[in-house]
Amino acid sequence: MTRTLSIRDFSIALALLGICGFFAIVEPKFLDSRNLSLLMTELSITATLAMGMLLVILPGHIDLSVGSGLALLSGIATVLTTKAGWPAPVSLSVGLIAGLLIWWGKGMLVVRERIPAFIVTLAGLLVFRGLFWLVIQNQTVPVVAGGQTNLYSLISTYYLPPMVGYGVAAVIIAVFSFAAIQGRKQRRLNGFEVEDGEALFMRLFIAAQAVLLFVIVTNQFRGIPLPALIFGVVALSVYLLTQHTAFGRYLYAIGGNPEAALVSGVPAGKVVIAAFALMGAIVAITGFMLTSYTGNSTTDLGEWMELDAVAACVIGGVSLRGGRGSVLGVLAGALIMAALLNGMTLMSVSPEYKLVVRGSVLLAAVWLDMRLTRQ
Repeated sequence: MTRTLSIRDFSIALALLGICGFFAIVEPKFLDSRNLSLLMTELSITATLAMGMLLVILPGHIDLSVGSGLALLSGIATVLTTKAGWPAPVSLSVGLIAGLLIWWGKGMLVVRERIPAFIVTLAGLLVFRGLFWLVIQNQTVPVVAGGQTNLYSLISTYYLPPMVGYGVAAVIIAVFSFAAIQGRKQRRLNGFEVEDGEALFMRLFIAAQAVLLFVIVTNQFRGIPLPALIFGVVALSVYLLTQHTAFGRYLYAIGGNPEAALVSGVPAGKVVIAAFALMGAIVAITGFMLTSYTGNSTTDLGEWMELDAVAACVIGGVSLRGGRGSVLGVLAGALIMAALLNGMTLMSVSPEYKLVVRGSVLLAAVWLDMRLTRQ
């Protein structure tokens, strides 16, 4: 049984082309190699966080605390590195482990105590922001002390050499193609719906072209920024996890029909807790990238990031009820959000209008998704 392409498969691409075309006409610097490299860094930060949000939304939950959480975790690492004098790798490891443990605890509250994730994470939004202010003592804490470069600062300032970038692109294309082909074969053997061969070839061909174009464009400036490589590793890991493991199938099953999943023997509680724990690790990684990119931990770090992560997922076709969504869709949604913010920044749009546009895009995406679902 094969799956044919629908209007849903083209709507995101058309919207993205329209947004990029508009900014390219209104602001010619939008297509400048330097700006596109910066756009890739901004995209990597938003998209990495959205990948974690995908893991939580698939089983039917949501996390409103990621913005405050990434600020807290990166703030801990920044203070330990700058003020306490700890080596950057140790400080970053502390922040990463803290993220795993804190989000594991949140998953426990959701599963064991049956507190809605909306309430748990809403409380976390407030608690984490307050703790973050206490950690940095309401001051701006720089990533580096005395102008000394460290691993923390290199996260956003290091670029891969051109030839290494092409090698990385080849590996990504090969792994993604192999995983997609093997996944299609496995689904066919199990009697599940699969896309036809021509659609698969076109999808892989377009994805390969996009990866190569990305490398060519970034090499015109300084090379592939390290945040893009970090995002690539996270996205590929989430893709393999959701599409080629039992854990991923459990995520979709729990979000699609919780009762049926429970009857089928799916360990729903353990899966949801693990999804939250993985989310904590991704939140920490995102916080490190964002703090390194801005150069410091300041009181408003990470504000509204939860909005961008949820918007990227919804725009990318992820159902807020759970059970539907993909890594490629989330990537496209994150690219739309990053392009919007980057283009509005080039046009010197004021912050209040940026919030209006971001909220409107989120609402429009939900409306369109519901309309397409009813068709």
